[in-house]
Amino acid sequence: MHEAMDRRAGPKQLIYQKQAEQIIRNLNHRKIAGRYFDTASEAVEEICRMIPPGAVVGLGGSETVIETGLLEALRKLDINLLDRYRKDVTEQEVEEMRESGFTSDLFITSTNAITLDGILVNQDGQGNRVACLIYGPKKVIVITGMNKVTENLEQAISRIKTIAAPMNALRRNKLTPCSKTGVCHDAGCFPPNRICNQLVITEGSRTRDRITVLLIGSEYGF
Repeated sequence: MHEAMDRRAGPKQLIYQKQAEQIIRNLNHRKIAGRYFDTASEAVEEICRMIPPGAVVGLGGSETVIETGLLEALRKLDINLLDRYRKDVTEQEVEEMRESGFTSDLFITSTNAITLDGILVNQDGQGNRVACLIYGPKKVIVITGMNKVTENLEQAISRIKTIAAPMNALRRNKLTPCSKTGVCHDAGCFPPNRICNQLVITEGSRTRDRITVLLIGSEYGF
């Protein structure tokens, strides 16, 4: 977090900064590190500094990792990147990367929602992303735009069902009810197309600073 707010910033950026200050304080109480950056490029540079040469780096499925330019920056580092997004990658290779992510030195993902009191809320179809967030990798970096901030847990879950899930279902060509109507129909949504199979609410970390949340003062991902 910057020592002083940039008074030249617009109202939205100032609100983001104020919200981020509150979130970071609450994350710290939960033994989760938190940092705020005005721009994605600043956040990407910080993440690259956090990764030691030769590290095994896993990735959770995330549009934010792509939109912020982080993926391209990671590809230029001297690391063992489990790059599920590389051209011509096979589904078998992606599955092997999911499994390798559990023992990675560092795992990078985004979050579906984060509350003002510092709770991370995520819902997965496969489950590897939330599993790595919970346990396994030595370090976890969560990069997120401020568009994913919600006032409370109830709103966070609602955000997933009404915004993140329908958009991700369309992105992944899943024939879910929400991809057809834009509205969640939980009672009529089942595997294998269902992408809301595991709901994980992260209220804290037993190991201090195992998880670092990087908040960006803009809108990224779903």
